[in-house]
Amino acid sequence: MAAATEDRDTARRSGNIIPIDVAAATTIYNGTLVANDASGNAVPASDAAGLQVQGTATEQADNATGVAGDIQVEVTREPVLMDNSVTNALDKSHVGTDCYVEDDQTVSSSGGTNSIVAGRVLEVTEDGVWIDPSRA
Repeated sequence: MAAATEDRDTARRSGNIIPIDVAAATTIYNGTLVANDASGNAVPASDAAGLQVQGTATEQADNATGVAGDIQVEVTREPVLMDNSVTNALDKSHVGTDCYVEDDQTVSSSGGTNSIVAGRVLEVTEDGVWIDPSRA
């Protein structure tokens, strides 16, 4: 490929919302953390080997009876408020560091068995932990 020598009509879309094919026999709930599995399909985030957090679901996606790719889920990569772990709680000393997936709605200061990064800690409040999942 050569460098451009004229204007280009480049397709664009917001980088904050991305569609991802949902894995077979999977339900993803609105507002929960979503990860890609080894095949690139969306699954609820968990401390399972090989997952990569993509963001949070903007809608429910019920593919419980479908095969991979039958439906997609829209995922936002904007900062979100997640629950703070009871056993491995985050506090203000964790701001600016990575936090880890405990389950699809809870983040932790500890990496668990597989150390799946949920995102970067932005703020810790009494309501939970604000994270930036685009930093996962």
